[in-house]
Amino acid sequence: MSSLSRRRFLTTAAAGAAMSLARWPRVDAADDAMPDRYILGLQSYSLRNFPVDKAIAQTQELGLHAIEFFSGHFSLDSNAEQIAAMKAKLAKPEIRPWGHGVNGFTKDHDANRRIFEFAKKAGVRNLSADPTEDSFDSLDRLVAEYNIRIAIHNHGPGARYDKINDVLKAIKGHHKLIGACADLGHYIRSGEDPVKAIHLFEGRLYGVHLKDFDQPKANARGVILGKGQLDVVGVFRALDKVKFPADGSLSIEYEEKPEDPMDDLRQCVAISREAMKKA
Repeated sequence: MSSLSRRRFLTTAAAGAAMSLARWPRVDAADDAMPDRYILGLQSYSLRNFPVDKAIAQTQELGLHAIEFFSGHFSLDSNAEQIAAMKAKLAKPEIRPWGHGVNGFTKDHDANRRIFEFAKKAGVRNLSADPTEDSFDSLDRLVAEYNIRIAIHNHGPGARYDKINDVLKAIKGHHKLIGACADLGHYIRSGEDPVKAIHLFEGRLYGVHLKDFDQPKANARGVILGKGQLDVVGVFRALDKVKFPADGSLSIEYEEKPEDPMDDLRQCVAISREAMKKA
């Protein structure tokens, strides 16, 4: 990454990410061609069958410098000592905890605040979320207070937020820090266009789960990125068009082969990087 790109990133991200790790991660040669606003990461659920220390080591092995934790790897109930220990584990491989989720939110303001307190202490910028309809008054207040984003996650057919329109309706009229985490694979399962979703969430897209399925149906099979329905180059062109934020949570998520996903994840990383260059 050039010094100009480095300065541009820090200028863009500093105001919203003061709680994040102090240093910008070094990048390897494969990352040099990446647009400076993209930090490719991993949803740790992809490595759910492994303890967190192993998952962090595997994320480093993949050459990734961002992670979106799920609670099985980094509990919302973590105390100050546990949070400090986690930040220390991430410091050496220079991995930023850009996201955490998917988390539930309700009208219980105190319970919601505890999640935001955790995020603030942990340096998490984006909370992917499945909020109930009566939670938004609380969330409007909390995102403004903590300057931490809520990114509503679609979870496929039958879920509360199934279609693109479900998320658009939910965020309408609410604080600008309440937006979307577009799970592109689940949009495929729901018969939606993932690239269109990115365009429609312009200005309010704070998370992306890079995921692919073989068919646009509920019981579709998960596949390596670009081997199914997902136009990976189109995804990165769309992210460029909508100016996806530098400190947004852009995470590969691969749910297949949980006992041994690394070979497939390596392919997903390589395909994503190649698509970035083409885009």
